[in-house]
Amino acid sequence: MTKETFKVIGVMSGTSLDGIDLIYVQFNFDEKWTYTIYTTETVSYTQYWENTLKHLVSNSKQELKDIDDGYTVYLAEVINSFIKKNHIETVDAICSHGHTALHQPQSGMTYQIGNLPKMSKLLQHTVVCDFRVQDVELGGQGAPLVPVGDKLLFSDYDFCLNLGGFANISTEIDDTRIAYDICPVNIVLNHYVKPLGFNYDNEGQIAKSGKLHIELLNQLNDLDFYSKSHPKSLGLEWVKQLIFPIIDAYNLPIETILRTFTEHVAIQISKEINTKHNAKVLVSGGGAYNKFLLDLIVSKTKNSVELPSKEIIEFKEALIFGLLGVLKLKGTVNCLKSVTGAKKDHSSGRIYYP
Repeated sequence: MTKETFKVIGVMSGTSLDGIDLIYVQFNFDEKWTYTIYTTETVSYTQYWENTLKHLVSNSKQELKDIDDGYTVYLAEVINSFIKKNHIETVDAICSHGHTALHQPQSGMTYQIGNLPKMSKLLQHTVVCDFRVQDVELGGQGAPLVPVGDKLLFSDYDFCLNLGGFANISTEIDDTRIAYDICPVNIVLNHYVKPLGFNYDNEGQIAKSGKLHIELLNQLNDLDFYSKSHPKSLGLEWVKQLIFPIIDAYNLPIETILRTFTEHVAIQISKEINTKHNAKVLVSGGGAYNKFLLDLIVSKTKNSVELPSKEIIEFKEALIFGLLGVLKLKGTVNCLKSVTGAKKDHSSGRIYYP
């Protein structure tokens, strides 16, 4: 494709189950990629979908297929509503991540629901989706995928740090983009704050009120994952198998759990960003609003930790999946072997036409 201006809708649903992020954006290419954001929205999940998505890993393959079918219809309804509400007339493509049901790249398996071919029929638009499968087939981790966008859209920063369900980071080493998951964040913090009647710990105030439990902190910091080199990625299965059992074994007050786990996150993140000096760190994702966590990170580094606009904090991943879809339409590389560990750079994703 020779077209260098694209108006697309980027769609992202993360493991923290904050909702479905949608962004209507125009991408332009003139020596480098630039973007103009027109409108954004996060659609909260219904109670049914929040419960269903939270327990995806315990479903059989057939149950997952049924859920996939229903979620694809639901996602199409959400996107159609976004288009109508914002009177969007020009859409070159809808670029959707879907929602991760299973992610076990070591077993050659990854499965994102909401990426069925009928999505394009329901939307009557070209859909680019299912970005992870091809990378896993090529021996990669299938994650993280956002670093291509970091490289093309946010190259002024030494590190791009996303604080979502998991913390992941991307950076350049010897002119090569690398990226990897650091540790769980909101997927754990939100889980433990729920019994208090909250969806999340506002600004980390509950965590701040808790006591630090050194033994738990040390056990978390000693997990094997943290000593592995990149490429590496995490999934909900890992959290359920290791993190929750370790924490639950101590039978601690929720405030203590939140305080200790937040410290754990800050330690793991600062360890990564301190590998460079005088660096600029761009922070995005819902965790960027956790003031206590940010203060802890800042206290452990001499580097500059910067918060961008509200739109980029909340919609950076949706923005970049929009770009990944555009790159796929152009047939150019949108997945880097240096990031995922795949056999080669490639143009990942599937294109469906109405």
